[in-house]
Amino acid sequence: MGLRLRHLATAAAGAAGARIAWAVLQRRPPGGADRWQRINHRGDALTLLEGPALAAGALAALAVAPVGARLRAAGALAVTGAAAFGVLDDLTERGTSKGLRGHLGALARGEVTTGGVKIAGIGATGLAASVTALGPRGRTRDVLPAAALVAGCANLANLFDLRPGRALKVALLPSPFVVSAAPAAGLVAAVAGPAVALLPEDLGERAMLGDGGANAAGALLGVALVAGAGPRVQLAALGGVVALTLASEKVSFTKVIEATPVLRELDLAGRRPR
Repeated sequence: MGLRLRHLATAAAGAAGARIAWAVLQRRPPGGADRWQRINHRGDALTLLEGPALAAGALAALAVAPVGARLRAAGALAVTGAAAFGVLDDLTERGTSKGLRGHLGALARGEVTTGGVKIAGIGATGLAASVTALGPRGRTRDVLPAAALVAGCANLANLFDLRPGRALKVALLPSPFVVSAAPAAGLVAAVAGPAVALLPEDLGERAMLGDGGANAAGALLGVALVAGAGPRVQLAALGGVVALTLASEKVSFTKVIEATPVLRELDLAGRRPR
């Protein structure tokens, strides 16, 4: 089987894994269904179980992805860490601080928020994933920006999880690379498959990714960047991620999207009528 077909098979395995996990979690939600229920922007109830389902699908895809042991382990570390700390924040959120600046400010004051724990945890697992991905030849000057990129992508993906399907659509933007012969395409496929499989649930407003799912998808795409791009491209990508993250503290992404015709139409595609 050619490498491109193997990447497509990886995406298919991720989609199947996500759907199976979704079905199992729906039947037996850990801690009970109420624990995972949230109210969306319309005031309707939905579940956060989509996030763990996406992470499970991504791990299933990584198990068969043609990426080599190091990248497979790096991807698994990033997904598992981001999903675990994201779910922790989803289910046990404590404190009134919001956003990256709010949580870092709280930590500076000695206040530990679940968001702050998530930032530290995803930073640590992002570092571990980057060290693993770069291997023994990875230099400190390469590892630290790579770790920041993984953690930054995890956080950035979560910033888009404010409307049905939006975060998944953003996560699917790199999906055309699935048909390339680059090894990192296997990591992109491990995100694309679960994202496509769960998109109907998200667009139908039956579920949402939450921090657990959005962080996991973003972190894995960050590892794909680390694996597939050189240091200069990684630094440029990191600069873009930091700029968007800082902008989110001042500007509403939703307002920008709704004010931009092309972005608005893409954002509304497949969603329920307002």
